[in-house]
Amino acid sequence: MRLRDRRIIKPPELMIIPMIDIMFFLLVFFMLGTMYMIELKTIPIKLPTATNTTLEVKSTFSVTMKEDGSLWLEDKKIDLSNLLMQAKIEKNNNPNFAIIIRADKNIDYGKVVKLLDQIKGAGITRFGLATDSGV
Repeated sequence: MRLRDRRIIKPPELMIIPMIDIMFFLLVFFMLGTMYMIELKTIPIKLPTATNTTLEVKSTFSVTMKEDGSLWLEDKKIDLSNLLMQAKIEKNNNPNFAIIIRADKNIDYGKVVKLLDQIKGAGITRFGLATDSGV
């Protein structure tokens, strides 16, 4: 039985192609992972669809108005007076404060307008209406 000659030592080979494959896999994994982190914690509702929408993620409050007229701040039920009080406090702390209103598509249009009017009456002038992208 012949053993290897200890004087002839090959340097270890560095396999770069599998390492590049793993790096691309990690890149795709983190890209897809961060796409799902953008989703806000909100109550599931049926939003109306619109084709010309823009994504605005700078909002401080996300207010959901369900079909029965109940109000939710992020994922907690809230009444209108507490919502307006918290919005005023946040407006005083942050001059770029904005509210995104997510209203169910089957809700009465008058209820949404009444909510917008009360928010504007509280001094909040930056707000938006959330829609589904329709794609």
